[in-house]
Order: sequence, then structure tokens, then C-alpha cells
Amino acid sequence: MHAEDIPVLFEHADILGGEVKVLYDLNMEIHSGDFVYLTGKVGSGKTSIVRTIIAENPLGSGHAEVCGYDLGRIRPKDIPFLRRKIGIVFQDFQLLMDRSVEDNLDFVLQATGWKDAAARRDRIDEVLESVGMSSKAHKEPPRLSGGEQQRVAIARALLNAPGLIVADEPTGNLDNDTAEGIMQLLTSINRERGTTVMMVTHNTRFCERWPGRVFHCENESCREITDRKPEEEGTAYAKTGETEAE
Repeated sequence: MHAEDIPVLFEHADILGGEVKVLYDLNMEIHSGDFVYLTGKVGSGKTSIVRTIIAENPLGSGHAEVCGYDLGRIRPKDIPFLRRKIGIVFQDFQLLMDRSVEDNLDFVLQATGWKDAAARRDRIDEVLESVGMSSKAHKEPPRLSGGEQQRVAIARALLNAPGLIVADEPTGNLDNDTAEGIMQLLTSINRERGTTVMMVTHNTRFCERWPGRVFHCENESCREITDRKPEEEGTAYAKTGETEAE
């Protein structure tokens, strides 16, 4: 299969957290159009997987490919090109607070090679409309709510039309109603655009309300939960011991 068919592939991979291996023998094959949850307690290795996917952490051992790049052989000069193929959404938004929403997005487009100002404006208008933030283009992030800031962060992730979005606890700083709105947005992007989404979360209720594939990190391993029947969706985590409060 081509890289666009399997944007994320790990085969017998060991994952590093700093210089220490935190996960052993990871096998993960994510297909184009999948919606994937990555669950587990704090410190179980979820974020280390994300950092490996974006080549922030080196691969410990084994084989891994992301968006056509071999992570075991990727050259430093190729890492920015890999990251242009991935839309990244962070828990703390990571917006530039002294610039307007429009300028935040324009900064990213210029940094990723968009030279035509009119084309940049058109693309900014398009992504802001897709996340319901067209009317807030001229506001600075401190004047927006947390949910609005996260919508801008999702718009930023969509700028270069990535085939893969990686969202690391994107609802962690939001109240329940706002978090639900962000989930609806991410799942609609997945369904309507066919964009692959990998979401790190502690909130296992999301997995029940918006079903997807689930990989659970525990005891230095990460395994897909595959033994659920559809009618058992709401009880899938009983055996893991994880609760929403973790």
C-alpha cells in the first residue's frame, strides 16, 4: 500500500521518552480515514508516541513510517517537510498571543512556503469558515474563549490540508460543553474530509459517544482494544481500571 493509505505505521518499535524507553514492541497500523484514540494514564507513553510521530523524539528501535517518511532514517533537513504533512493540535493551543487570529495563520502559511498574499488570505478565510471562526479573524487570542482558541488551533492544523491530524489532549483545558463542540468538529473533519485523526485523551466517554479505534497504553506497552462488540462500547474500559478523572 502507498504512504497515503497508511499514514502511520509502527512495527516492533520501542518508543523513547528522553533517553529512556517507555514503550516496547509497539505495533500500530493506522489507515487513511481512521479516527484513532490513544488512551492511558499520565506517564504511560501516549505523548511519547506523538513526539515520535512528529520526529521530535528519535525512534528507539524497530521500524516506523509516518506520511511516507522512515523515522529510523529521516534526516534533520526532512523533518520540517514531514511536519507539513501533519496537522498538530495541542492542549494549550500554542497561539501567538500578540497577533490576531488572521496573523497567526498567515505566519504559518509564510513559514511553510506560501508566497502569494492573496492565496494566503483565501486559505485563511477557508479554514476559519470551516471551524466557525470567520467573524473572529481580527481578534487576538486573549480576547477569545478557550474553545474559540482551540478552534483557531484546529484551523491552523488544517492550513496545509494534511492527511493526518494529531491532537494531544485537545479538550483537556475545556469545560464539558466546549469539549463536546471540539469533538464534533474533529469528527466532522474526519468524516467529511476523510482526514485521519489521532487523538490523545483521558476522557473515555468520547470513545463511547464517537466510536473509533482505541489504542491503550499501560505497563510499558500499547495495544489496540479489539475485543469489543458494538453493544459493549460503553463498557470497554472496565477491565483497564481507567476512569475519566485520571
